[in-house]
Amino acid sequence: MKQATVIGLGRSGIAAAKLLMKHDYAVTLSDSNHNPNLEAQKQQLELLGINVKLGDKFTPTTEDIIVVSPGVPWDIPPLVKARELGIDTIGEMELAWRHLQDIPWVAITGTNGKTTTTALTAAIFQAAGIETIGCGNIGFAACELALLATRPAWIIAELSSYQIESTFTLKPRIGVWTTLTPDHLARHKTVENYAAIKAKLLRNSQHKIFNGDDRYLYDLGNSDWQDATWTSVAGKEDLQGNPELGVWIEDNWVIFRGEKVLLADSLKMPGDHNLQNLLMAVGIAKIAGIENSAIASAVAGFPGVAHRLEYICTYGGADYINDSKATNYDAADVGLSAVKSPVILIAGGEAKEGDDLAWLDTIKQQAAAVLLIGNAATQFANRLQAVGYTNYEMVETMANAVTRSISLVQQYQAKIVLLSPACASFDRYTSFEHRGDDFRQLCQNLALKD
Repeated sequence: MKQATVIGLGRSGIAAAKLLMKHDYAVTLSDSNHNPNLEAQKQQLELLGINVKLGDKFTPTTEDIIVVSPGVPWDIPPLVKARELGIDTIGEMELAWRHLQDIPWVAITGTNGKTTTTALTAAIFQAAGIETIGCGNIGFAACELALLATRPAWIIAELSSYQIESTFTLKPRIGVWTTLTPDHLARHKTVENYAAIKAKLLRNSQHKIFNGDDRYLYDLGNSDWQDATWTSVAGKEDLQGNPELGVWIEDNWVIFRGEKVLLADSLKMPGDHNLQNLLMAVGIAKIAGIENSAIASAVAGFPGVAHRLEYICTYGGADYINDSKATNYDAADVGLSAVKSPVILIAGGEAKEGDDLAWLDTIKQQAAAVLLIGNAATQFANRLQAVGYTNYEMVETMANAVTRSISLVQQYQAKIVLLSPACASFDRYTSFEHRGDDFRQLCQNLALKD
């Protein structure tokens, strides 16, 4: 019997292990961690016939295939050794593609904007009566789709650099690159490495869509992308490649290759960045052959994405907005720029590398006060002080921040209390969703007092 090892006991790893078992592999699932929750999962998986090793320092031996979960660094010594031994070493997304390549894929990547673009695209497909399922960073693990008895007509995948890095034959029908700013540098080392991973996905895509308003992607425009569809909120004039293939806004109309599709203000989400997400979703839909009426209907009814400028409640005259998915400086800058000032900003968590100057400048323009939480509080306080912004408080926890915001709203007549952390969440939370859920619950508790 063929032997397979799956590294990482998360949702992706478990789905990969089950898919390999279905195709007659003897499967070992390896994870370096060991805790009660993983022990419970181990017992359940072993009942299915999957061998689970917890606290395991994996060493490649005689496997026919090794499948790596996205959270596992691609360059750790055991994986380098496996590749040197000629063992088929791939990511979970590559395994899924091998079993789902008869279905057209939309693959959406980018530092920011990919979740909203993915969710809006899925809503448009569903409005058109096209059965589709989201996977990757949103919805299902990709291998879970390969286990379904009934397959969708299209797959819409949100792909991080971690997932793309370990793919080799993935060739989407439509590939989309939303933005590029420095992120995940602790893993990828340089922006160039990070960008090269994203570019690999687009080169392998039959149809390519780029955000033409992103500074890095605009500068990247070259002969490799002449047949791509470029988008611009500003209009047609500065589109890269062949402007006639583009998507742009003109007199409040979204224009796809010269055709009026829908009114841009049909989208109720704030900010130019969301108009850009709209243009990319429209480009996808039109390339896929979807009618304008279905696009317009889906956009008008689109509620937005949880944890991305998500309205929670109004209390004391201010709207409380959850932007927990803003896990880096660029995303937090976009979120803060999109809302009405004056703002009471809640920021902090586990700091990432990156250029914070644009974000700090937006704080000076938009924020009446900043409440700092988590491990990054001292670092952020020092950075704010360095640029001459002194109206900040170190409040440590989310609960303290929400409580303190009440009096600050009254003091500054603030219109918005915004959680937009510019940080990862892992100092206090298991995920940005966990952090956003905590903020939502605290805000809803406030609203109940009214």
